[in-house]
Amino acid sequence: MESWIAEYISQQKAALDSIPATQVAALIEQLRVAYQADRQIFVFGNGGSAANASHFATDLGKGSSDKLPRRFRVLSLNDNVSWLTALGNDYAYDQIFVRQMANYARPGDLLLTMSVSGNSPNLVKAIEWGNAHQLETIALVGAKRGRLAELAKHVVVVDSEHYGRVEDAHMGICHMLCYAFMEKPELAQP
Repeated sequence: MESWIAEYISQQKAALDSIPATQVAALIEQLRVAYQADRQIFVFGNGGSAANASHFATDLGKGSSDKLPRRFRVLSLNDNVSWLTALGNDYAYDQIFVRQMANYARPGDLLLTMSVSGNSPNLVKAIEWGNAHQLETIALVGAKRGRLAELAKHVVVVDSEHYGRVEDAHMGICHMLCYAFMEKPELAQP
């Protein structure tokens, strides 16, 4: 068991080492621009990525915002179970994020999604919708890349196909995005 654990840790380190710092810095800049323009930030995913989306919204909306003159406007589209199930039931599951954004999103707002495969139909449709409505689109994906890597304006690829490792690395990226503003609040100044 110990050798399996050691190998798992080794592979996790490799996944973390594959995170491109330049692209993460570009995402921090996208968040800075969104903050300066008082834009809404939407984040969403499926399964473990949905949990990461909720965690990210909490950290950016609370922890990062606590250090700034005003709050980030961030919303996880995964967190209203009644609305998600109504949209999935009455329309289709691939519409659960698009239909929410139709109520909330405006040109210039920011969409951030996470997916290990990059091919989840509901995420793909949401990014397509965002592009068609002049939103900034971001996808964090795994090594398979998928359609999201082709569609999103900003993409960060974690070089692994292992769901747990990629989801852990995506959360690490989300923490970097949040802690940039917690530890360097001057980033938010004009």
